[in-house]
Amino acid sequence: MTDDVCEVVITAADAEWLAGFTRRLVEDRLAACGHTGQQIRSIYRWNGKIEDDAEARVALHTRAALVPEIVARADAEHAYDVPCVIALPVLAGNPAYLEWVRTETGA
Repeated sequence: MTDDVCEVVITAADAEWLAGFTRRLVEDRLAACGHTGQQIRSIYRWNGKIEDDAEARVALHTRAALVPEIVARADAEHAYDVPCVIALPVLAGNPAYLEWVRTETGA
C-alpha cells in the first residue's frame, strides 16, 4: 500500500470549467495529472429534494499531503456551495508511475 499517493475525485456541472481547474492544478504542481469524464449522471439529495443532474468528473493523481490545498482551491473557485472533493487511497500501482506522480507534484 502506498500512503503518500492518492486519487482525488472532483465533480462539476461545467466540463470546461473543470478541465481548466484541472489544468491550473497541474500547472501549480498540486496534481500530476487529471483524467476527465465529460458526462456522468449524479443523483443526490440537496435541500430536501432529489436531484438528477449531468456533471463532469475528474480523477486527479497527487500526493495525500496536497489534498488540503486542493480542497481549499475547490472551495474558493468552484461554483457549488459544497463541491464534491474526495480523496481515495491508492493501494498499489506501477512503481514507476507512482514515482512520476511524486516527482510531478509539490515544489
